[in-house]
Amino acid sequence: MKVEPITIRQITKNQFNIFMLFTRHPAVQNFARELEYHSNDDNSILGVVLLDLYDRDFSYVLLVRDENRQFREFDTKVSFSSKAEAVDMLSNSMKWHTAQNLKSVVHNLPERGMDLFNIVVNQEKIHPYFTRLNEDTQFIPSKRAIIEIANHLSDIDGNFIEQFQSLNGFDARLWEIYLFASLTEQEFLINRKYERPDFIIQKYDVEIGVEAVTLGRDKNNPPTYLPNEEKLTRPADILTKIQNEIPLRYGSTLFSKLSKKYWELSHLKDKPFLLAVADFHDDFSMTWSYISLVEYLYGQREELIVSEDGSAFAKTEKITHYTKPTGAKINSGFFFEPDCENISGVLFSTTGTIAKFTRMGIQAGFSSSKQKVLRVGDRYDHNSHSFTPISFSYMVDENCTETWSEGLNLFHNPNAKHPIDMDLFPNIAHHKLKGEQLISWAPDFHPFSSININTIVK
Repeated sequence: MKVEPITIRQITKNQFNIFMLFTRHPAVQNFARELEYHSNDDNSILGVVLLDLYDRDFSYVLLVRDENRQFREFDTKVSFSSKAEAVDMLSNSMKWHTAQNLKSVVHNLPERGMDLFNIVVNQEKIHPYFTRLNEDTQFIPSKRAIIEIANHLSDIDGNFIEQFQSLNGFDARLWEIYLFASLTEQEFLINRKYERPDFIIQKYDVEIGVEAVTLGRDKNNPPTYLPNEEKLTRPADILTKIQNEIPLRYGSTLFSKLSKKYWELSHLKDKPFLLAVADFHDDFSMTWSYISLVEYLYGQREELIVSEDGSAFAKTEKITHYTKPTGAKINSGFFFEPDCENISGVLFSTTGTIAKFTRMGIQAGFSSSKQKVLRVGDRYDHNSHSFTPISFSYMVDENCTETWSEGLNLFHNPNAKHPIDMDLFPNIAHHKLKGEQLISWAPDFHPFSSININTIVK
């Protein structure tokens, strides 16, 4: 009988993070630097080599899944004089434990995590996007990424799994999963023990409440397994919709949350509070409705004026109201409405979709060699004289460096009782009203929107 040798391979930080981002405490970086990451063939045992920032010596930590399928430390060795020695000892230990068929260690922990793909919903009520995610080989990377994140999520409402699979809840729950990943990546400690709001996040001595909300579909526009090209909103229609219809949709959604007065909850008293909104009201609508949210929040529209000599400048126009089909007028300027001083800001992203999970899954090594994904989109142009975005495209692979929070925006409320310090969210775009001008701070690479061209090569 041929005995296959046990191999230990070095993996990327992307691959390590899909397993460890939600377990690693943010404070670790204050006393140790991660140098190398390793895994056995089936990723049942992970290892990391560390440099002690105080003693300047080296150590390693081995990790294996617990009863909740979260990776946890089970073997640590310290005080190696060189990185090479630590790597060598890590490799030997990983081989030994692999030979013993170690797959998990029981810690007698409280039950945590969710099996989102164990079907609990009747077939006729399952969201077609969930079906694609669960069954289509193109979405194996996104499915596997979601599975790893879900191992760390608690079902505080008791219906998360059902809604994630259902026509009336898939988009909202996917947005929650995205927010959990992004906020964790931003090094917040996340508290999910309250039913409201969805998250209480903490960094340093600051606690912030975050409530997720989405723009949902109309009943006469149900989702389909594959987007219907004939139903996609045409550019001319988009220009009409963003003037009135889409701001009204954002207004209805945000006011529904405002009316719940979260800031009166005892655990949110005197704390900042954010609404996190995403647009799923139509196929690809999140890629073009962004401008309507900005106008609605601040009650003003920026129009690009091009002079005869070709130079361009932005002209600010006040927007006082929008008009419903009934003729009723709805005020613009959400941040200036009564009670809105209790909203510190609004988080928004065009990228909290299945496409994001697909790319992050590919970066983590969850795709086959036959899968090819091209990302195409528009990004912020840091040229101060530019009024148009820059187009970009690239092939997605394990060497890409996209983050969960890439594409996330925070619109600050100029009237907030409890303003948000921008330093608490260092790697996202921030937008603040200064006088009548909206000023933006964006990371070096900040996409406005993007899509995946996802193919399986036969």
